[in-house]
Amino acid sequence: MPKGKLFLIPSVLAENTAHWVISPQVQEVIAHTKIFLVENPRSARRYISSLKLGVNIEELHLEILDKDTKPEQLPRLMLPLMNGADIGVISEAGCPGIADPGALAVAYAHQKGIQVVPISGPSSMFLALMGSGFNGQSFAFHGYLPIDKKDRAIAVKKLESESIREKRAQIFMETPFRNNQLLEDLLSTLGPHTKLCIAKNLTASDEFIQTKTVADWKNHPVDLHKVPTVFVLQAF
Repeated sequence: MPKGKLFLIPSVLAENTAHWVISPQVQEVIAHTKIFLVENPRSARRYISSLKLGVNIEELHLEILDKDTKPEQLPRLMLPLMNGADIGVISEAGCPGIADPGALAVAYAHQKGIQVVPISGPSSMFLALMGSGFNGQSFAFHGYLPIDKKDRAIAVKKLESESIREKRAQIFMETPFRNNQLLEDLLSTLGPHTKLCIAKNLTASDEFIQTKTVADWKNHPVDLHKVPTVFVLQAF
C-alpha cells in the first residue's frame, strides 16, 4: 500500500490576513485533507474555517503535536500515513518546522520513508530578516533568550560578539508580554553602534519594521507590550 504524504501547512501570523498571505496551494491541500497535527485544535479549526473552503470542520480529525509531545507518541500520530492517508501539519503561527514542534513529525517521516511536502507561507523570522537590511548570507535564529536578567545580559553580549566575529545577523524573540523588558535589556547591554531591527505585527495592517542603532532606539522608544515581535541584531 502506498504511504500518505506529510504536508507542512503554514498559518497566518496576524488575524484576517489569510486572503493575502496564504497561497492557493495551502487551500487546496487543506480542502483535500482530513487528518491534521496541530498545536491547538481550537485555533486550528478557526483558521481552517476562516479560509471558507466549504470544509465540514466536524469531519476533520485533529491530533495535538506540541512542545510536550514525546517521540514515543509519534508512531500513533503518524500511523495514518503508513496506511496511505495524507496528514497536514499546521503551525500555530507561520511555517511548521521553523521554531515549531512540527519538526518532530518531519524527522519521523524521513525515518519511515514518507514524502514530506513543505508549502511556502509567512515566517516571522524570515520576514524580519528580509526587512532588516542585515546579512542574509549568514544568520542564526536563537529562539527565546534566557529569562533571568543576568543570564540574558550574558547571552546578548555573546550574540553581539559572535555577530562581529562572524558578520552574522542574530534573530531572536520573546513572549509578547515580556517584549518591553527584553528591549530594555537589549538597549542597556548592547553597544551604541550595534544595529537592532524591531519587527512587530508582521503582515498585519499596522506592521512595523525598523532598523536603528541602539543609540537611536534609546531616543525613539517603542511600545512592544503584548505585540508579537521579532528582534534582529547585527554588530559591526
